[in-house]
Amino acid sequence: MAKPCDIPGLRADLPFRQAAAATVAVRAQELFAQADGVLDVDDIERVHDMRVATRRLRAVLEIYEPCFAQKRHRAVLEDVKALADALGARRDPDVLLAHLSAIEAAVARADGPGIEVFADEAREDQARGNEVLAAALERARGRDLEARLVNLAASAAPDSASVNGSSR
Repeated sequence: MAKPCDIPGLRADLPFRQAAAATVAVRAQELFAQADGVLDVDDIERVHDMRVATRRLRAVLEIYEPCFAQKRHRAVLEDVKALADALGARRDPDVLLAHLSAIEAAVARADGPGIEVFADEAREDQARGNEVLAAALERARGRDLEARLVNLAASAAPDSASVNGSSR
């Protein structure tokens, strides 16, 4: 799992709005850094890492909610939640397939075909989940979610010099 990045300039004496701006900006960057290759069913960790990134981002959006204009915040949060749901639709079959593979390796060869029936269904679910995820990624791009998150973060502390810790 990808570790969260440190938030540059984040310290206990930083004003709440500036902490919001810095934290949301970094967590948004982490989310979109995971997008490359996320539809590759052979690399299921990308989906997991991106899903974790949506959870981290969602948490900071909720924590720092008072720092943002309500309408803009709500719209961005809804889009992040929708992306997280799509990642979940893809991740669940990934996990099931990994478990089925481990079970198949541990049981008698004669039981393999029965397990394969479940695996076939899971692969179909994975393919459908990938379609859902591809559509959600396209929606996020079309709605310019990344830029909206950057703008939302900046709106919390418009003085960008204060976000990186160079002034209070």
